[in-house]
Amino acid sequence: MKLSHNAHVALVDGESFTLFVNRGQIFEPKLELVETPDLKATNFSAGVRHQDQLGQMLGRTQLDELAHGAATAEWLNQKAIGGEIEEVLVIADPKTLGEMRQHYHTELRSKLAGEIDKTLTGQPIDKIEAAIDAA
Repeated sequence: MKLSHNAHVALVDGESFTLFVNRGQIFEPKLELVETPDLKATNFSAGVRHQDQLGQMLGRTQLDELAHGAATAEWLNQKAIGGEIEEVLVIADPKTLGEMRQHYHTELRSKLAGEIDKTLTGQPIDKIEAAIDAA
C-alpha cells in the first residue's frame, strides 16, 4: 500500500488506540509514535444494533469495545476537521473497524489513505510496517 510521507496511522482495537506518523517514503513506511490518546467511551449507540441475546451470552458483543471504536472515530474526526490530520490509514480489528465506519465524518472519509482490517495492536513496529507494505 502507498502511504505518503507524514501520513498518520491509527492502530486501534476495542481497548487501545495508538497514533503513528510515517517518516519513511511512500513504499517504505517507517512509523514513529505520535501519541496514545486516553479516550472516554461515551457513545454506546452500538447497543441498538447489537441486541442479539445469544451474541451477548457468548461474549461476541462487547459494548465497551464498540464504544471505544466510536470514541476513536470521533477523536479522528476532530483532528481531520481541525486540519491536524491530512491523511490517515486506519488499522483495526474487523469488529472495531466496522463500528468506526459508522462514525466517520465526511472530512475524515476524504482523508482516509485506506483501512486494514487486522488486529495488529501489541505487535512490534516492524510487523505493522510490513502489514502496511503488503496491503
